Amino acid sequence: MSTITVTRRIQAPVEAVFKAISDIRNFSKAVPDIVDVEFLSDQKTGVGTRFKETREFNGRKMATVLEVTEFEEDERIRLVTNTEGTVWDSVFTLTDLDGDTELTLEMHAKPYKLSARFSNFFIKGVMKKALAKDMDAVKSYCER
Repeated sequence: MSTITVTRRIQAPVEAVFKAISDIRNFSKAVPDIVDVEFLSDQKTGVGTRFKETREFNGRKMATVLEVTEFEEDERIRLVTNTEGTVWDSVFTLTDLDGDTELTLEMHAKPYKLSARFSNFFIKGVMKKALAKDMDAVKSYCER
C-alpha cells in the first residue's frame, strides 16, 4: 500500500480546521474512535510533540505512538508513526476556498518488513474507509 488520499471540503475557515487537526486534544474530540491520548513529550503541539493515541477499531483497542514532524500554521501538519513493520507518514494539507477549507489527508505507508508488505496490501481498503471516517468526523466537528 503506497499512498491513500482523502479530501473533504469543510464549511469552516482554515484557522478553525487547523486548530481541530493540529492539536490532538481537539482531534480526539472530533474523532469518536479515539478513546485515549497520552502525551509522551512536554509540549502539546508543534514539531516534536509525541503522544500515544488509543483507538477503538472493530471492538478492539489499538494504541499507536505518533510524532509531529512538520507543523506549518494553517497550512499543513505531518504525523509519523512506526508500527507493525511499516512507517506511516500522514500529511494534512489545508487550502482556503473562499472561506471554506479543503482538507486533504495523504497517508504514505512504507513497509520495511516483508510481512508488512503482504499485510498492507490486504488492509488498504480498510485503511481508506477508516481515514474517510476520520475526515468526515473532522468535517462534522468543524461545521458545528
